[in-house]
Amino acid sequence: MAGARALLRHCPLLLPQDRHGTAYEGFVTAQGRDFHIRILLPVDLQLKNARIECSWHLKKILHGYRHILKQRLQSCPDLVSFMVEMKTVLEIALKNTQDLHIPRPPEYYSCLVRDLEILGWNRVAYVDTGLTTVKLKAEDSCGRQHLMTLKLNAKYPTEPPGCLVDFPVPFAVSWMPQNSLIDIYNQFLAALESLKEFWDALDEIDGKTWVLEPENPTRSATTRRIAIGNNVSVNIEVDPRHPNMLPECYFLGAEHEVNPLRTKLNNNMHLWDPEISLLQNLRELLEMDFPSRVVLEKNDFAKDCGICYAYRLEGSVPDQVCDDPRCGQPFHQACLYEWLQALPTSRQSFNVIFGECPYCNK
Repeated sequence: MAGARALLRHCPLLLPQDRHGTAYEGFVTAQGRDFHIRILLPVDLQLKNARIECSWHLKKILHGYRHILKQRLQSCPDLVSFMVEMKTVLEIALKNTQDLHIPRPPEYYSCLVRDLEILGWNRVAYVDTGLTTVKLKAEDSCGRQHLMTLKLNAKYPTEPPGCLVDFPVPFAVSWMPQNSLIDIYNQFLAALESLKEFWDALDEIDGKTWVLEPENPTRSATTRRIAIGNNVSVNIEVDPRHPNMLPECYFLGAEHEVNPLRTKLNNNMHLWDPEISLLQNLRELLEMDFPSRVVLEKNDFAKDCGICYAYRLEGSVPDQVCDDPRCGQPFHQACLYEWLQALPTSRQSFNVIFGECPYCNK
């Protein structure tokens, strides 16, 4: 109830559409303007799996800020916090959009061209025709390619450009009026090196295991769902600032399969060695090797939902598994919830619904 009141206070035009609090529709207000928006949450209300639908006008304004909003969905504890941050991002986006139409003085263009020449055109990936957006490219010490997008306002270089990067941590630019693009670029390179161990760890996981989610991870993604066996997987959350420490681990699958894995992890936690790779540590703690990409195919682990007969449904994959060892059929959480709600034999206690498996009736 307190959350609903807080949401009403911050976004009075965004209203719930159902009693479960999984759908909201209305308007978000910024700079005196209202923008239509619709937010759909999964049945477990996990914000990171929310879907946001908005008007084409709002989508166009927020186009360059999509990765920031995606990061905030992953890290905000509740819908109220996310909406507060979204309104802040929208305010910035609207301000920058207005700045694009402010006529630039001749000094702006001469200064920008001079800075680009000092930086070197070989480091420039893109410049728009209005000279307001610049994309710079860089390669880290492991040969990974990275882009940084700069949005320059009319007061450059007195005011710093806005920076958009595909990082798992915030990238704050240190700027003085006498600075130039080369200073931002050097800060970008330093930030790349500070994240080297994080990306090394996840690149090894991506290359040597079957990652079920995300399918095409960005450089900002900190989670991996790794296949362990048939309908059994582990979801890990890696701290980008401490990638060699034990990550948060959440096992998915039938209880008789995941309980032994949880026990091994708890019993062997003291064996974690920050001097060896994250993947090797996981192998030793779980006393197993992950299925090899060389021997097996992803289809061996990516089983379709037993209700809708699809693997991916609105971005989610089947992660609810029948506990009967002879069945083990996976289902999408949304499909299973809807199925069980329709059964007269199902019973519900608070947020949890109990009923028969749609596949084996156990």
